[in-house]
Amino acid sequence: MLRHPTPAGATDCHMHIYGPATRYPVAPTNPSPVPFAADLPAYLAVKAALGLGRTVVVQPTAYGLDNACTMDAVAALGPDAARAVVAVTAETPMAELRRLHAAGARGARAFMLKGGPVPWEGLAALAAHVAPLGWHVQLQFDGGEMEARAPLIAALPCDVVIDHIGRFHDPVPPDAPPVRALLRLLESGRVWVKASSPYGVSRSGPPGYADVAAIARAIIAAAPERVVWGSNWPHPNAPQPKPDEAPLLDLLADWAPDEALRRAILVDNAARLYDFGV
Repeated sequence: MLRHPTPAGATDCHMHIYGPATRYPVAPTNPSPVPFAADLPAYLAVKAALGLGRTVVVQPTAYGLDNACTMDAVAALGPDAARAVVAVTAETPMAELRRLHAAGARGARAFMLKGGPVPWEGLAALAAHVAPLGWHVQLQFDGGEMEARAPLIAALPCDVVIDHIGRFHDPVPPDAPPVRALLRLLESGRVWVKASSPYGVSRSGPPGYADVAAIARAIIAAAPERVVWGSNWPHPNAPQPKPDEAPLLDLLADWAPDEALRRAILVDNAARLYDFGV
């Protein structure tokens, strides 16, 4: 049960849908097992329990460049309630990008870990390809590389969304060089961060994930207008038992105690980034 009320129009900006293998075959590049029980009806129960109004469906690595499962979920959720972040490359025809845009896509996922279809060398070309549509590039990688990758990220011709509080695989304090590099990127006004998946790299563990929480607070203090929240449902890489979504949403109140700031993160920032309108 939630300890804090969810504002109207709150958005889950990072989750995945996995459909039946008979309809949505897994790509041969997929690096991990697929939780096929994580279909749209299961997510709708989570959405209702959290009081969320909008959803951003993120293409999982399981399906490679085949965005059918993601876009089918967006269509089922409806144009006023859902957007997508899809997997495309610089070679994806512009006609296909426009089709995806009309169906609700607003970003291109660049997953820089095992199974991702776009390498670092292809990131600039991908960003240039999707920038005319007003899309952002969503990046997931080991935040320990932040200093080395920052010049490339800063030079991209579109907004950039960095997943999972930077995903610093090795524990680092907020004043560590990789975190400072991320904070400098935030100063550009074109880089966003998802306050999501604190369990993914935390060594402190639940319920507070103190090590990752310290970084989350630093990010929110530096650029509260460019932070969004995501559940990361169905927590594909989390160990069993999977985390409960209500405490994860309540953590946002620990990182952003001001109610107006939480509303901005959950509602207003998400509406701007994903073109939901007001």
